[in-house]
Amino acid sequence: MNWHRLTTPMLAGGMTLAALSWFPRALTAAPVELGSSRHQTSLLELYTSEGCSSCPPAENWLSKLKDSAGLWRDFVPVAFHVDYWNYLGWRDPWSQEAAADRQREYARQWGSANIYTPELVLNGAEWQRPVWSHSLPETGLKDAGVLKASSADGWQWQVTYSAPAGSPRVYELHSALLVSGVGSEVTAGENAGRHLSHDFVALIHNEQPLVGKTNDFRGSFRIDPGLKPTTGRLALAVWVVPNGQAQPAQAVGGWLP
Repeated sequence: MNWHRLTTPMLAGGMTLAALSWFPRALTAAPVELGSSRHQTSLLELYTSEGCSSCPPAENWLSKLKDSAGLWRDFVPVAFHVDYWNYLGWRDPWSQEAAADRQREYARQWGSANIYTPELVLNGAEWQRPVWSHSLPETGLKDAGVLKASSADGWQWQVTYSAPAGSPRVYELHSALLVSGVGSEVTAGENAGRHLSHDFVALIHNEQPLVGKTNDFRGSFRIDPGLKPTTGRLALAVWVVPNGQAQPAQAVGGWLP
């Protein structure tokens, strides 16, 4: 299991300085069950940064998806904050080196020489939007299998994926702890003097193999029970990707208690 955390100095036990200040309380110990239908739920990724003056319109658009009837049912949004604009004078407190590495891996798979912000990735493919008023396109996949994630206590999670007949035999299981309703008073860089608000921010991202027999796959992952922000609302995003591919097979997500 490989958790990608914020790239700040590490303390004993693997907790970062930033994590100590942001996550002083335990996750609520309450049972949670998230499940998809057989219709494909889209994975929508935004690569963004507080150091990028072009990013606030994209983040404002993403924030409006909180009020969409299709949230969690038709699409699962994840905002990955990259670290490569931090040199401009403002360090994005949500930025992660691993987020930039993930974006670079997409570019490598697409044969692209550049990465940029804001960039939207829809179901593993670059999505260039002409204007911010457009809604998400339909996936068109009627049978993508059923993906479920459940937990009795909010930190130890079990995942099952019932794949359609003829599906790949090996998958990667991804999970991301998200927070919404957070923000920063930016004092330097391209957005100096602005208050920036964020939703669906990836705090930690895990990827691991998903093992199965026939078309039934099972896996598990653990969220540190000490991870809970002092502000904001938590959510979980889970998706499965055929090994070696970019396009997710199915996704599921939801708000946490």
